[in-house]
Amino acid sequence: METSKVKESTISLSYPMLARGNYTKLSLKMKLYMQAHGVWVAVEPKDPKKEVEETTDKLALAAIYQGIPEDTLLSLTEKKTAKEAWDAINVLCQGADRVKKARVQTLKAEFESLSMSNTEKLDDYSLKLNGLITNIRALGETIEEAYVVKKLPDRFQQSSCKSPQQSNNLEIWTL
Repeated sequence: METSKVKESTISLSYPMLARGNYTKLSLKMKLYMQAHGVWVAVEPKDPKKEVEETTDKLALAAIYQGIPEDTLLSLTEKKTAKEAWDAINVLCQGADRVKKARVQTLKAEFESLSMSNTEKLDDYSLKLNGLITNIRALGETIEEAYVVKKLPDRFQQSSCKSPQQSNNLEIWTL
C-alpha cells in the first residue's frame, strides 16, 4: 500500500496599502488575506458573545496596520482591538450613513445612464458594469443579477431554450 506525503507550504501574502479611492478593493483583499491567515474572526467573530483570543486579535491588528498609511495609523492608535480599528477605517473611508447613501445614489445613477456604444467591446463594457456593481454592493446595497443583465444590449441577452430536453441550446449571458 502506497502512502502519500503532504508537504506543508507557507504562502506569503503582501497586504495592499490603503490609498485614496481604493477602499472597496482594499477591504475585499484584506478580508480574504486575513481569512487565509485565520485572523478575520477578530474583525467579524463567528460568535459575538465569545471573546477573541488576544494573539489572534493582535495578529489581525498587525495585518490592518500593514495596509494603512502612517497618517491613518496615527488616528487609530487609541483603538485597542482589530474590530475597533477595522470599523474606524470603514467609517473614515465610507463616511457616515448619509454620505454613504449619497454615494450609492450617485453610483446607481451612473449605472442607469451607462450604455454600450456600437463600437465598444463587450468585455470593456462588462468591466465598467461590474466595477459599478462591485462598488454599489460594497456600500451594502443589493442588486440582483437579473437586473444587471438587463443592462446588456438585447443582442447579448439570448435565451433560446424550447423545452427541458433541448436545454443544451440554452444561451444566457451573465456577468
